Order: sequence, then C-alpha cells, then structure tokens
Amino acid sequence: MNKRYRIKKSSEIDAIFKVKKVKSDSCFAVYQSEDANGVNFRFALSIGKKYGNAVSRNLAKRRIRMIVSEVKNQFSQNKLFVIVIKPQSHDLSYKEIKDKLLVLFEKSKLMENING
Repeated sequence: MNKRYRIKKSSEIDAIFKVKKVKSDSCFAVYQSEDANGVNFRFALSIGKKYGNAVSRNLAKRRIRMIVSEVKNQFSQNKLFVIVIKPQSHDLSYKEIKDKLLVLFEKSKLMENING
C-alpha cells in the first residue's frame, strides 16, 4: 500500500479520536473524520500490546493493510480513519477479518459503492 494513504502524525490521529465518530464491534473499531482538502482517503492502524507479541501484531497489521488495499477504489476521497484492532480479533482468520471490516466500513459510510 502506498504511503500517501497512511496517517503517521500523532496529532492527526488524536484529532480523529477527538471527533468521536466511531463504529465498532467486538473485534474492531473505526474512528473517522473528514479531510477538507484531501485528495485521497488516509488511514492509520492502532493495536495494543494486549493483542500479543510483536510478530502477531505485525501480522494483524499486514492483513488489514492488505484488506484496505484490495478495496481502496471504493473509499470516499476525503475520509480519514483509524482502525483500532482489539485483542478479541486475535483468533480470526483472514476471511473473517475481511468480512467484519467490510461490514464496519459499510456501517460507517466510508465506502462510496459496495459491490461485494
């Protein structure tokens, strides 16, 4: 995934958390806000140490980045969002993670057109 789609500054991430526009389930939470002058959507991932060791945290982040890159053409252009990965998602397969995230993206209206 291209780095222009990522949010790296903690000040930007904190600003998204302050808006408190969130949709969540037992495994993930998606915080979002609008970017007035944004050309692309941008996102960040947040995962705590309770999830597991560094290897399992990095695997979860790689999987979610892959899911976002697969559906990146369907995202609205001016959205900023942070995906919070909860420890309950540790035992999910790739397909289960993808299904849960797509449902959350649909609920939060991050995607313009969902075709499946």
